[in-house]
Amino acid sequence: MHFQKAPHGESKLVRCLRGCVWDVIIDLRETSPTYLHWQGFELASSNRHQLYVPEGFAHGFQTLCDDVEMGYLISTPYAAEFSSGVRHDDPAFGIVWPLPIAAISSRDLGWPDYL
Repeated sequence: MHFQKAPHGESKLVRCLRGCVWDVIIDLRETSPTYLHWQGFELASSNRHQLYVPEGFAHGFQTLCDDVEMGYLISTPYAAEFSSGVRHDDPAFGIVWPLPIAAISSRDLGWPDYL
């Protein structure tokens, strides 16, 4: 689950160009009434849905089939020093993933508890 910290926060428009994914966003805006809430969406080349991810949200996805291709439009250029994330299994969020996690980077496994 990734995001960029201020002052390089970004909004995204995400689409699955090939295959199918379960796409999840988490509201990390502390003053929001939906702070720490997550929501999941199925994005697939067959349904052609797109997802707008506002600034202040973490974003991640799980592939639901082999051979997936994603497309992103982002509002701000990537700034590595402002890149951050939260774990997919952090108890602060309680995200329910449709499949067991089969592959994940060591970086993404190493994020500390959010709260």
